Amino acid sequence: MKMARLFAVVLACFAVLACSREPEPLRIGAVLSVTGSAAYLGEPEKNTLLMLQEELNAQGGLDGRKVELIVYDDASDVSQCIQAAIRLIQEDRVDVVIGPSTSGNTLAVRQLFGPARIPLVSCAASERIVRPVDPWVFTTAQLDRAAVGKILADARRKGYAKLASISVTDGFGQSGRAVLRELVRAQGLQLVADEVYGPSDTDVSVQLGRIRDAGPEAIICWGTNPGAAVVARDRLRLGLATPLYMSHAVASLKFLEQAGEAAEGIILPAGRLAVVDQVPEGGHWKALLGSYVERYGKKYGTPPSMFGGFAYDAFMLVASAAHAAKSAQPQKIRDNLERIKGLAGTAGIFTMSPENHNGLDEGAFLMVTIEQGRWKVLY
Repeated sequence: MKMARLFAVVLACFAVLACSREPEPLRIGAVLSVTGSAAYLGEPEKNTLLMLQEELNAQGGLDGRKVELIVYDDASDVSQCIQAAIRLIQEDRVDVVIGPSTSGNTLAVRQLFGPARIPLVSCAASERIVRPVDPWVFTTAQLDRAAVGKILADARRKGYAKLASISVTDGFGQSGRAVLRELVRAQGLQLVADEVYGPSDTDVSVQLGRIRDAGPEAIICWGTNPGAAVVARDRLRLGLATPLYMSHAVASLKFLEQAGEAAEGIILPAGRLAVVDQVPEGGHWKALLGSYVERYGKKYGTPPSMFGGFAYDAFMLVASAAHAAKSAQPQKIRDNLERIKGLAGTAGIFTMSPENHNGLDEGAFLMVTIEQGRWKVLY
């Protein structure tokens, strides 16, 4: 009897220890372009994730669960991105991955996550990332389809029927180019010129010359920095007065610096974070964006970019899904990402479903122009 009572006491002690033990941490991996040509994307994304991890853990973690963040820099290189993704999956055994920063790198690794049964929440904007839907792949950036729709609506409002395009030949540029060609035809507009340029090209005057000769009423450039700035500068140098639209990928201070005076008058769709100083007081947008900008600025001494906001949203989506699941299990995080409804982020209001792994629409954009080297909201 004494031995039986002792055994019962020991079991009770183990039960108490099990109940008091901290839950397993939430292990978040990230592969971002912290250096290289896309560093203007990846650096604010990394900074944002580190800040959010620190803030959440200082508050006791997520439901008592500490967040462990593992960040790898792909140096804006697709091969390094693939290697980093494999390492996060196979060696670090993370519960979820945030990133990559660019569409090309995301498209190169997206097929790794379904077989591994680990959710990926990208920070890139190509609709090919989430269309067709892969059950394990999500993205937080406003998609190129919504951006093209916003641009074409503005063009129709101004009576532009003859358009020209010039797109970069990377994953982002070609995805946007395909959507642009599709929607131009669908809306009864005419694409009189369709030019491309390479990511490292430093002169696009030949392509712009052909566009000029085609006589468009407006030009749409679909690219990222530094190529988009090259297009803007060469347009100015050639004396082209044709109105120029840019994609949402250039809504950053980096573009303003690289394009200089050639940026004047360019029109593009942008998220509210790019023009947070012009967001009206009151309501959740000003409070959410203002808080992020203030916290980031206090920690890093510089304002965050729209791209840092994509990482902010990815972290908050993951945290929301893990909280709803009360678990760090990848399958449960994936399932609850799909169930998110009406979650306010820096990019817009996220409403996910099994058919929609982005959850944003054209309402996530404002149309802005560049006036005297600064962003100005048009509507």
